[in-house]
Amino acid sequence: MATKPDTIFRALDRKAAAVTEFTMRQYRTKISTWVVLIVGFMVISLLLLFYVDGMQKDYESIDNDGDSEDWDGDGYPTGQERLYGTDPSSSDSHPGLLVPPVEPDPPEKWIDEDDFDWDSTPGSGQTISVGYDDDGDCDRDDRTDSQKDSNDNNVPCDIILEGPQEGLNDDFTVEADNFVDEDPDDAAYAKEAIHRASVLAIGKLGFVFIIGIFVPLFLATGLIRDEMSSGTMHYMLSKPIARTEVFLYRILGYLGIVWPYLAILVFISAMVTGLAGPSDSFFRFSEFGIWLSVLFAAMLATLVYGMLFCFFGVLWRYGIILAIPFAAWELGMALLSMGVPEASILKFSVIGWALTIVDSAAMLVWPDLDLFIQMGWWGGGGDGTGLFGSSIEGTAPLTYFSSKPSLGSIGPFVSMLIATSVLLVQAAVLWLIGGILFKGKEIE
Repeated sequence: MATKPDTIFRALDRKAAAVTEFTMRQYRTKISTWVVLIVGFMVISLLLLFYVDGMQKDYESIDNDGDSEDWDGDGYPTGQERLYGTDPSSSDSHPGLLVPPVEPDPPEKWIDEDDFDWDSTPGSGQTISVGYDDDGDCDRDDRTDSQKDSNDNNVPCDIILEGPQEGLNDDFTVEADNFVDEDPDDAAYAKEAIHRASVLAIGKLGFVFIIGIFVPLFLATGLIRDEMSSGTMHYMLSKPIARTEVFLYRILGYLGIVWPYLAILVFISAMVTGLAGPSDSFFRFSEFGIWLSVLFAAMLATLVYGMLFCFFGVLWRYGIILAIPFAAWELGMALLSMGVPEASILKFSVIGWALTIVDSAAMLVWPDLDLFIQMGWWGGGGDGTGLFGSSIEGTAPLTYFSSKPSLGSIGPFVSMLIATSVLLVQAAVLWLIGGILFKGKEIE
C-alpha cells in the first residue's frame, strides 16, 4: 500500500498533536488542576444559587402615584374618584353618590392599574416610543385640553420617549401627559430586570473575569516555566521542533482542558437561567445568544490571558508575581467598564474588549434594553440618569451591569467583530513575543 509523502504539514500535525496531548495529560494528572477547576465551578454555582433565590422571591408592587389611597376616608380609592370625576379630597363627593351608584374598588386594583405599553416607531435620527392611558384617569371629560396634553405634542394622554440622538445626546428623555402609565406592574418588571441583571453579572463577572483570568493565572503561568525548571523541557526540544511551536502547542494543550470546561459551565448556567427565569413559555430560548457570547468572550479571554501569563512565566521564574498585579489591573478595568463604559483607558485592557462582546450581544438579543431600563427609572419616579434616584426594584443593578459597547456609534455586530479581532491580535502578539523570549532562555 502506498504511503502519503511526509510533507511539512503532516510533520507539524504530528508535533502539535504530541505536545498538545502531552500537556493535556499533565493537566489531567495534577491535583492542582482539579482544585482550580472545582473552585471555578463552585464560584459559578454560588452565583447561580443567588440567581435562583432571586427568582423565587416575591416582589411587592408599590403604589407609585398614591391613587390606591383613600385620602378623604369615603371608602373610594383616589384613582377611582379621579376616574369618575368626584373630589378625592372630600368625603361628601364620591362615585357612590352618582346615579346609578358605583361600588368602591378594592385598593389593590389601583396599585398596578397601568403597565408599560409602547408603540415604537422610527423617527428622524432617534426612536420615538409612545405609551397610552390605560385606565382612563387622564382622558376624562372634565379635564382641559392642556391637562390632557401637558407634553405639548398635540396628542392627548400619551407618553413620548425620545433618544438617543446621534451627535446630540446618549440619553432617553421621557415626557408624559398627566396620569398616563403612572403605575406599572412593579413585581413583573422587578423579576425581569433582576433576571437580565443576573445573566449579565454571571456572564461578565463570573465567566469572563473570574474564570477567564484566574484559571489561566494558575494553569498557564507555569506552562513553560515548570518544564524549564524541572528539566523535562529537554525531552520536548530533543525533537526537531522550534521553541515558538512548543510555546503554541503548550497553549493548545491548556486550551484543550479550559475551553471544554467553560462550555460545560456556560451550558449549565444557560439551562438554569432559561428554566428559572420569568417567561410565558417553558424555557427562555432567546437568551442562548447571550450565553454563546459569554462563552466566546470567556474563550478569547482565557486564550489571551493564557498567552500573557505563560509569557510572564518564561520571563521570570516567579512569573505569577508579575501576573497578580496585572489581574488586579484587569479587575479595576472590569469594574470601570460597568461604571464608566465609555472610558478610553478600557481599550488598553483585555477585559474591556472581552466585555464588549457580551455587551454587543445583549443589545442584539435584548433590543429593548435601553428602553426597558429607562422605563424602570421613570416608572419608579427616578430621572433615569444614575443609581441614586428612586426606581422600580431591579433597575439599578441592571443599569450597572449593562453597558453599551464603548466604540461610539458603531453597531453592536460590528463592535463584536472589532473586539474579537483585537483580542486575536493581542494573543498573536503575545505568542510571538513569548516565543522569541523562550528562544533566548537557557534550559536548566
